Amino acid sequence: MEIREPAVAYGKRKFTENEYLQIERAAKERHEFYRGEIFDMPGHGDLLAMSGAGQPHNDIFSNLFGELCIHLKGKSCRPYGPDMRMYIPENTLYTYPDISVFCNDISDNEEEGDNDIAMNPTVIIEILSPGTRKYDRGSKFKLYRDIPTLKEYILIDSLSISIEAFRINGNGHWELEEFRTLSGNLDFTSIDVSIPIVDVYHRIKFAEDHL
Repeated sequence: MEIREPAVAYGKRKFTENEYLQIERAAKERHEFYRGEIFDMPGHGDLLAMSGAGQPHNDIFSNLFGELCIHLKGKSCRPYGPDMRMYIPENTLYTYPDISVFCNDISDNEEEGDNDIAMNPTVIIEILSPGTRKYDRGSKFKLYRDIPTLKEYILIDSLSISIEAFRINGNGHWELEEFRTLSGNLDFTSIDVSIPIVDVYHRIKFAEDHL
């Protein structure tokens, strides 16, 4: 299957961040911004009509987001879905993670009209689909690593039982823990949450060639 990388939208002209935000706030579809360019986002869109996402993607989102909301209720950390626009000032990326968890102030920017921009997440979760898996594992993770507050990056496959949990250790290096079966728990060590993997994949049925 062909892997789709984000394609440049609106031609080749460079945009300022303010121009991007004006365009994005009026747009019906979401786009990323990086170093003056605006990019399409394959596999992203409204949760109920997510372009290219498919039922497994949406079910995994619902399962995991629901569990995080329950576990984090009353605590300082809060989970957000793909409607939350996230900004990384260290490299200029604006993007929309599938799920992000913030344990500090959502934004350091108090200017009027910028309350729809979040910064400084503790956890980012991306649900992999055929159109996004290469980008989420590679270039996007490299950009996410510029976030000084990020402690965990979780990749969840929507076509097979496969979870990759990247966590930053005490030496500032990223370590990988992989899960290939429904047994055991997915631990979010930075926010003290543990979710059974069977609950992450609740109601998901896979074709035999994807198990």
